[in-house]
Amino acid sequence: MSIADDIKSKLSQAFLPEHLEVLNESYKHNVPEGSESHFKVVVVSTKFAGLRLIGRHREVNTVLADELANSIHALAIHTYTPEQWQAMPESQVINSPDCMGGGK
Repeated sequence: MSIADDIKSKLSQAFLPEHLEVLNESYKHNVPEGSESHFKVVVVSTKFAGLRLIGRHREVNTVLADELANSIHALAIHTYTPEQWQAMPESQVINSPDCMGGGK
C-alpha cells in the first residue's frame, strides 16, 4: 500500500469525510522521482464542527502520527465542515507553493 493510500484509509476511518483529497505534492520538491514525502489533504467532515482550526489540525496530526514520524516530511492540512465546504467557491482551496530550496 502506498503512503497516499494509507493516509486516505486512516482519514476516511477517523473522520468519515463527505469529501477527501490526498494529493502527493512531492514532485514540487527536490526529492527523487516517485517519492511520497510531501502531501496536501483536504478533509470535509461533520466531526470538525465546533473545533477551531488548530483543534482540527491536531486531530489530523494525531491520526497520521506514525506517518508524520516516519515517512511524511511535510503535510498541508485543509479542514472544513460540510457547511463551510458548500459555501466555498470551487477554487478556494489554497494551492501549495513550489519548493523554494533544494535546487529547484
